[in-house]
Amino acid sequence: MDEREKLVTSKAIALSQEQSAARNMVKGLMTALTLAGALAVAQATPLFAQERPATFADLAETVSPSVVNITTSTVVAGRTGPQGIVPEGSPFEDFFNDLENNDRGEARRSSALGSGFVISPDGYIVTNNHVIEGADEIEIEFFPGDGQPKELLEATLVGTDPNTDIAVLKVEYDSDLEFVEFGDSNAEGSRVGDWVMAMGNPLGQGFSVSAGIVSARNRALQGTYDDYIQTDAAINRGNSGGPLFNMAGEVIGVNTAILSPNGGSIGIGFAMSSDVVKNVVGQLQEFGETRRGWLGVRIQDVTPDMVDAIDGLADARGALVTDVPAGPAENAGMVSGDVITVFDGIDIENTRELVRIVGNSPVGKEVPVTVLRNGDNEDLIVVLGRRETSEAVAFPADEDVQEPQAAEEQSMLGLTLSEITPDLTEQYSITSETGLVIVGIDVESEAASKGLVEGDLITEAGQQKVVSVADLEDRITEARDAGRKSLLLLVRRGGDPRFVALSLAE
Repeated sequence: MDEREKLVTSKAIALSQEQSAARNMVKGLMTALTLAGALAVAQATPLFAQERPATFADLAETVSPSVVNITTSTVVAGRTGPQGIVPEGSPFEDFFNDLENNDRGEARRSSALGSGFVISPDGYIVTNNHVIEGADEIEIEFFPGDGQPKELLEATLVGTDPNTDIAVLKVEYDSDLEFVEFGDSNAEGSRVGDWVMAMGNPLGQGFSVSAGIVSARNRALQGTYDDYIQTDAAINRGNSGGPLFNMAGEVIGVNTAILSPNGGSIGIGFAMSSDVVKNVVGQLQEFGETRRGWLGVRIQDVTPDMVDAIDGLADARGALVTDVPAGPAENAGMVSGDVITVFDGIDIENTRELVRIVGNSPVGKEVPVTVLRNGDNEDLIVVLGRRETSEAVAFPADEDVQEPQAAEEQSMLGLTLSEITPDLTEQYSITSETGLVIVGIDVESEAASKGLVEGDLITEAGQQKVVSVADLEDRITEARDAGRKSLLLLVRRGGDPRFVALSLAE
């Protein structure tokens, strides 16, 4: 090999060694990064693991002595109506004869099962109203444990609230009972994603524990005061009335309902929030009944299409007043068409929120209320009444009918309108309100799409009363001259009012 070949070979070996060193360096860096990443994961994992309970056993052992099974029994009257007739010789003759022998019109006793929990050492117990509704006898069975009653105890009914499906019972015992306390359903430990534990008597199988997380909050089902916590902790029939615990062992909800196509748990259960339950239970313990605050108005939500039709309203929020009978709101100066934006210092987003806040307020309390009226904010002071005794008087089912006025009929806004006549009063069962009767409607109109029908009564337009077709024409003209795109109508059906915004497009 000559000198030139030796030089080339030497350079090639050197280059190969440099490339190998570079590859080793890269491998080393990658290994270091991998180890660093693994270390970071290893260090981060315990942070999450610390928030996940290793077991629910300690919590279950602590609170279980306060959870009870509830058995109710009711006397059911026997059949007294016509009995089935089976032709002689029929293959079903023996079967129906057995039924007749077992049901001769005699009363029989029916049983039902549910759950509950003790909230005081002297034996007050919370459950669902539907668990004990109509029961003649209520018996309580405690979870086996030291110091707890081993026998069934008879319970007396303290009070119920069908609106929130809550009931309070009382048992007598010769020593203090283990009990649990309510937690704050709006605080830490009740957030969406937080762990919760349900206890009760599912399907009559005895004491049972299930765990999951808070799936959602502030759910509404059907009631006026609904404020449900949604959870995926298994809740089945028989769990009704049982507690939903946070990880501190506090009750943040009363298990009440499930959403299921087959009657079993599919991971969508609902517990009435403790913030609602605490107030109801306190009143039932003190008075044996609820005493809710009452504002004395009919209200509806503000919809986006109403914003342009209401002076000073920037977005669809607040509660729109549709009717103000004699009562607290009228005494304070509130009128139909006001938008309640603030109640007792709380900004009001919708009617559901307002109803819940008012209902939780003490009877007789002086409450500052801010309303939007004709583009300006008005501050009022309302002395709350009591809903249970005042609502039926303020909003009677039937009202006296006034003498109708002469008729005038005309079409506008997709509606055919008439002033009230005796025939229309009788045909549509019109109440004492004056206004314009909808006697026809264009099925393709906006009015039809918003649910207006023949027989509806328009009593206000642009938040001013209308008693004639000419009045409505004036309101339409005024709104168009003011540059408005829609007109707010107050419509009554069977005495119940609601606002509807209709477009003024030519």
